[in-house]
Amino acid sequence: MEAYEAAMSGQPLQIGGSKTKPGTVSAVIVAYYYDQSFLALAPSTQRPLRGILERFRAEHGDDRIALLQRQHIIALLRSKKRFAARHWLKAIRALMKYAVEIGLRGDNPATNIKLPNLKTDGYHSWTEAEIEQFQARHGPGTKARLALTLLLYTGQRRGDVIRMGRQHINDGVVYVRQQKTGKELDIPIHAALAAIIAGTPADHLNLLTTQTGKPFSPAGFGNWFRDRCNEAGLRHCSAHGLRKAAARRLAEAGCTMHEIAAITGHASLSEIQRYTRAADQKRLALSAMEKAK
Repeated sequence: MEAYEAAMSGQPLQIGGSKTKPGTVSAVIVAYYYDQSFLALAPSTQRPLRGILERFRAEHGDDRIALLQRQHIIALLRSKKRFAARHWLKAIRALMKYAVEIGLRGDNPATNIKLPNLKTDGYHSWTEAEIEQFQARHGPGTKARLALTLLLYTGQRRGDVIRMGRQHINDGVVYVRQQKTGKELDIPIHAALAAIIAGTPADHLNLLTTQTGKPFSPAGFGNWFRDRCNEAGLRHCSAHGLRKAAARRLAEAGCTMHEIAAITGHASLSEIQRYTRAADQKRLALSAMEKAK
């Protein structure tokens, strides 16, 4: 309530040693952190969103939010790299929506902004050759090989993979409650994954731990796995790219979109549809060439 009053017209709010002025970008951001629309987000979603808003606040905190115009947002986005611009637009759009809801704006200037020149496929999806290259560098029994196999054969995000433990495995199935979405999944353990788990030294319940035996943080695991990719000469590959590779493999095996989503937990089928469409095209092309012989 105190944060809300500061955003509207009440007393300035003491946050991090500095006071916010009513009606400013800074005051609205602070109030937004206490709003249910922000608090309802998963912690893994809150963290990067807060990071963007804090950088926005540092640059424009004293500006009055009512005066922020569409052209200002467009200029800001043009200063960002392609992939980052999409995240910034999403964050600013959510903030402006909140400002409209509490009566500080009559419109959301970020609503109709599109980024046609910023199209990207996001993280690189690993090819089979790249998977083999990583496996050649990191053999069975290594933590790096276990990490790759978990990512590839469960199709989960890094934040979910690092939380997997032996207590989550029962009757050949690993139970996952996705941190980002809260979705619960029972994923059958592939024979290749079962062999790697069995052949990797285990001193803790968590399947993946740091050198000191502690659980990884998502960022810490990402940095560690990045180093393992670099060691294999795969600087353009990432942990998230293995989630995409898992979906691609399932599509190429003939799985339907809903079957793939049952493994990966995707809420939207749009990304999965691209993989199944590509796999279908490949199968049809091969069939056509066979008929032409």
